[in-house]
Amino acid sequence: MAKFGKPDKARVEREPKEKPQKTPLRDKAFPMACLAPSLIGVLIFFIIPFIVIIYYSMVDNPISKDFVFLDNFVSILKNAAFRKAALNTLKFSLISVPLAVILGMALAMLLDSKIPFVSQFRASFLCPMMVPVASVVLIWQVIFHYNGTLNEIITKFGGERIDWLKSDKAMIVIAVLFLWKNLGYNMILFLSALNNISKDQLEVATLEGASGWYKLIHIKLRSLSPTIFFVGILSLINSFKVFREIYLLTGDYPYDSIYMLQHFMNNTFRTLDYQKLSAAAIIMAIVIIAILAVLFVAENKFGEDAE
Repeated sequence: MAKFGKPDKARVEREPKEKPQKTPLRDKAFPMACLAPSLIGVLIFFIIPFIVIIYYSMVDNPISKDFVFLDNFVSILKNAAFRKAALNTLKFSLISVPLAVILGMALAMLLDSKIPFVSQFRASFLCPMMVPVASVVLIWQVIFHYNGTLNEIITKFGGERIDWLKSDKAMIVIAVLFLWKNLGYNMILFLSALNNISKDQLEVATLEGASGWYKLIHIKLRSLSPTIFFVGILSLINSFKVFREIYLLTGDYPYDSIYMLQHFMNNTFRTLDYQKLSAAAIIMAIVIIAILAVLFVAENKFGEDAE
C-alpha cells in the first residue's frame, strides 16, 4: 500500500500518458500563406542570385562557361586595385565604426545627464537624417573644395590651401561626413537603452558610495552591451554604404585613399567582368560574415559576464 502523500508507482505507470496534440493542417495553412510572399521574395532576390554569383565565380566567363574552380579568386586577390580598395574599406571601417559607437554613446550619456536645452540638442543631431544625400554632398563640396569655405578660413589666418578631396586627408573628410550623418540615429538608440537601465540599481550603487566611473563601467556599459552590439553592426553596414557620398563627391575614380570596394565593383561591372565581380563579392561577403561572427561571440561572452 502506498504511503500517505506519495503516489503509487505501479498505478502511475498504468495511467495512460497524454499524447501531444498535433496541430491541424488547416491551422498551419494560414501562417504559411502569410509567410509565403516573403519566403518567395527572399528566394528570388537573395538565395537564387547568390547561387548564380557562386557559379559565375567558378567559370572563366559567362559565354564559354568553362569551370576554373578557384582561379578567379586567386586572380582577384592578386589584383592591385582590389587590394587597394579592400585596404581602404577596412581602414575606413576601423576608423569610423568605433567612433560612431563611442561618440553616439557619449552624446546619449551627455543628454541623459539633464543638461539645458536637451530637446534642441537632440533635434540638431537628428537633422542630418532628414537631409537628402545630394544636399549633404553639395554642402561638403562647398566646405572642402580647394576654393571652398574651409580653405578661405585657413588662408585668412595665414595658412596654405589644402586639396581636401585629392590628398591623404580625403579619408578624414569622408569619416567626418559619415559621423555627421549617422551619429544622431546612434544617439537615439543609446538614449532609449539608457532609459531602460534600472534607476534603483543606480541609486543603490550611489548609496553604497560607488563612484561615477564604477557605475559607468559596471552598470551602464554592461546594461548597454546589447545596444552597443546592435549599433556596431548597424554602423559597420553603413560604413560599406558610404560609396554613395564618395561617388557623388569624386566620381568613378576618386583619390587613392578613398577608392573603396564599391568603386572596384562598380567599375568592374562597367567592363562586364562578371567572374571577377562575383569572386570579389563572395570574398567581401565572407569577410563581413567573419566580422559579424566575432562580434556575436564577443557580445555573448560579455553578456554572460554581465549576468
